[in-house]
Order: sequence, then structure tokens, then C-alpha cells
Amino acid sequence: MDSRQATRNYPKHIVSVSAYITNEKNEVLMVKTHWRKDTWELPGGQVELGEALDKAISREVLEETGIEVTVLGITGVYYNSSREVLTIVFRGISNSIDIAKQSEEIHKAEFIALSQDNIGDYITRPNGLSRTLDAMLAEDCVPYETWEAHPYNLLGRIEKKKLSVR
Repeated sequence: MDSRQATRNYPKHIVSVSAYITNEKNEVLMVKTHWRKDTWELPGGQVELGEALDKAISREVLEETGIEVTVLGITGVYYNSSREVLTIVFRGISNSIDIAKQSEEIHKAEFIALSQDNIGDYITRPNGLSRTLDAMLAEDCVPYETWEAHPYNLLGRIEKKKLSVR
């Protein structure tokens, strides 16, 4: 394969992030979008070009709900082959208590007392259900680093850590 073919066939995947964010009552921050009102889902969205994943999820949660978060780590990686979207799911904690929905794409945002027993009442889509359950039941997070090259410079790192399981 020559370089022109490689360029033409270069993958154009979308990278997105979402997060399982809890407050001091261990309630989970959930949103409903205008185009998916049939289900609650974890807040998140598309990563911007050159943006670190942990910064992207902090930005997305703030834009959608007005909530500032502390990112704890990654609980799962998921791929939608129909839409070519790679989604990285984080765990985090809320640093604020008041939701101030800011994004026009969000229909509703709430902290919900989510459990394994009631999750199906809120999340109606199987891909959202598996991501949320994985994050809810995660015992630890994987490490995550952001680097720049030439010269190599570590911009940020989230250490592997144990999580408290609900």
C-alpha cells in the first residue's frame, strides 16, 4: 500500500467520553438529551482535537450540567461499529451540589439514586445499561496518561486506584 492509499483509508473514528459521577449521597448524575428522551444516560460527549480525555469529560459534564467534577479514572472502553465511535467511560465525583443545566442538547439533568435493582427503570438502551453497570460495579480504575512528544513530556496521569463499590 502506498502512502496515498494509506491516507485515503485512514480511519476517521470519533472519540467520545462519558462519566459515572456521584455526589455525597452516592446518587448518580444522569441526563436526558432532546434526541434520546426515552432513556437516561451518563453525561458526556465528543473529545475535541488535541484534548486530553480527562479534560474532555470534565468539560462535557460542566457544559451539560454545570457540575465540576474530580475524575477518578477509567472503568471501560466501548466501540460502536455502526457509527465508528469509541467511548471511554470514567468514574468521578461531583464537586458541586447544584445542577445548572447549560447545554441546549440536554433536556433534563438530575442526580438519581441508581441501583442494580432500579437501573432498568432509567436506562432503556442496552449499550448505556452495560456501560453504567460496568462503572457502577467497577472495583478499580485503569491508569491513564496524557503525553506530548518531541520532546516527551508527561502532561497528566491518573493512577490505578481501588473504588468503593456500591
